[in-house]
Amino acid sequence: MSSSPPSPSSPLTGSCFCGAITYALSSPPVLRAYCHCTQCQRLTGCPFIHTLHFPSSAFSWTHDAPVHTFINPHRPWKTRTRCQVCGVTIASHNSKTDRVSVWGSHLARDDSGCILHWEDVRPTAHMFYGTRLLEIDDNLGKWEGYEGKSDRIA
Repeated sequence: MSSSPPSPSSPLTGSCFCGAITYALSSPPVLRAYCHCTQCQRLTGCPFIHTLHFPSSAFSWTHDAPVHTFINPHRPWKTRTRCQVCGVTIASHNSKTDRVSVWGSHLARDDSGCILHWEDVRPTAHMFYGTRLLEIDDNLGKWEGYEGKSDRIA
């Protein structure tokens, strides 16, 4: 696992399932949490996901393959990008915050399967825990919305 935080000279990298769509992130995330919101649940089919938010300026595409974008009709300020080959959602741009979010499961891993830069991307909380599909017994804070910006549930 890497010991230096993400930077322009040592970015975090990630890709879709098939590897056709790739990206780089040149700074540490500004938010790193397990998300239990209904949007993420419905997009992934999973009870929660590891989400990371970055300033838009830290995000860059590193591929030549075409992508498909769609605007969330329930949140028109969010534009999601999907791979046209495997269909995986890769990133979401929020025009209100000018941040890009990616899912931790898409980040590059070492030969043993561990996410690179883990200490820099490890979740610090559970957000939107009020719509959880299962109880999580860990020491992370559980928040109604965003960590530190909403009511703490547990």
